Amino acid sequence: MPVLNERAYLRRAVQTVLAQDVAGPTELLLALAPSNDGTNELARELAADPRVVLIENPEADIPIGLNLAIRAARYPTIVRVDAHSELEPGYTTRALTTLDRVRAANVGGVMKADGRTPFQRAVARAYNSPIGLGGGAYHGGTQEGEAESAYLGVMRREVLEEVGLFDESIRRGEDWELNLRIRRAGYRVWFDPTLAVTYWPRESWTRLGRQFSATGRWRGELVRRYGRGNSVRFFAPPALVIALVLAVLIGVLELAGLLTGWWSLAASVVYLPVAAYVLLVIAVALGPGGGTGWRDKLWTLAVLPTMHLSWGAGFLIGVIRGAHDTVDTSRLGTRNTPLP
Repeated sequence: MPVLNERAYLRRAVQTVLAQDVAGPTELLLALAPSNDGTNELARELAADPRVVLIENPEADIPIGLNLAIRAARYPTIVRVDAHSELEPGYTTRALTTLDRVRAANVGGVMKADGRTPFQRAVARAYNSPIGLGGGAYHGGTQEGEAESAYLGVMRREVLEEVGLFDESIRRGEDWELNLRIRRAGYRVWFDPTLAVTYWPRESWTRLGRQFSATGRWRGELVRRYGRGNSVRFFAPPALVIALVLAVLIGVLELAGLLTGWWSLAASVVYLPVAAYVLLVIAVALGPGGGTGWRDKLWTLAVLPTMHLSWGAGFLIGVIRGAHDTVDTSRLGTRNTPLP
């Protein structure tokens, strides 16, 4: 479990891991980055349980922390967990059973996003919707089978060592890239919809925007590196950004009288995808699912474009300039209040 500024969520995350009923010895390795919200003090308190092992991750990067923990781990199966999530009872046992049953190298399930405030519930609703994150299997899929990637993942250590663990030069999208190498090495990555993990999204609008901007930029970097290995669905948000920019530009030219007649009519076709997107966002916000309060619905109207446009703009920058040292700053400098 890589950890950075997660005092509000760490205790529950650790409790749900330690509560897993597994037929065999287990340990929980916390890769601790330099937090400033009391997270590491809480981690030392939780380490009173002898199953909890603390690993220092001074670089704070997730793939570096994961590799440090994997190298320090003693057992042949690696269960990746997140400090912002909670495992359902029986998760590990079911995953281990599936891992053996289908002879996979990595097994993952459903990311079941949840929220406690109108904003966080709106983000969770977007995560759980095919519209929000592009319809990947772990965002609500119901059909078991081979998958492109796995959320978190229960993995065979020998396969991880064979393919070279996580790529420490990739700060976001490291799971997707690792699973690409696993599949290219001839192993199975498997989706099991009976597995579910509760995920708590970002708590504020600005943090959400920073998270998706960094993630989009790294996806652009992955497109630079792996080209056709990337799913077509990753190109929808940048296409939306381009359509929106063109719509604004054409609107300005029309208002200025610089674009008229048949040229104006032909160029106006760019308004169609933008209008369709607006109607889609409104339909999702007013439709069933998620919170029922008016604040939940209003936040959904803001959350979906924030996610898509931040990710899409980041993607375009990443494709053009690369990700370089881009980091997700949405976890830096937090002062979260522990959940009840």
